[in-house]
Amino acid sequence: QVQLVESGGELVQVGGSLRLSCAASGLTFTTYTMGWFRQAPGKEREFVAGITGIGGSTANADSVKGRFTISRDNSKNTVYLQMNSLKPEDTAVYHCAASRRIYVAAVMVRTSLYDYWGQGTQVTVSS
Repeated sequence: QVQLVESGGELVQVGGSLRLSCAASGLTFTTYTMGWFRQAPGKEREFVAGITGIGGSTANADSVKGRFTISRDNSKNTVYLQMNSLKPEDTAVYHCAASRRIYVAAVMVRTSLYDYWGQGTQVTVSS
């Protein structure tokens, strides 16, 4: 079956950096658009970044532009989220997700279009 396993979340100081990883199995990785979402306590899940199957298109939420970068290594079935200049408001559980129904960056934000989700990894930014 399909599995998405996130890793790399931890406690970090304001201004610090983290790289999250999401390892996928049980699917043809290159045919899936991958996304990163986050959910803070008491808030709805929100889109962070997305990347199409061969990496030709990416999208980022306005709140992370210039600080976060999504990338993927199709040889390792893994998608990454490089997070720099972290702020307390970045504190959340970060989830990766996979979709075969997304082909353009404009709809990467749509949670309902993702077919599979990981359990998440906790990122805490301390001031």
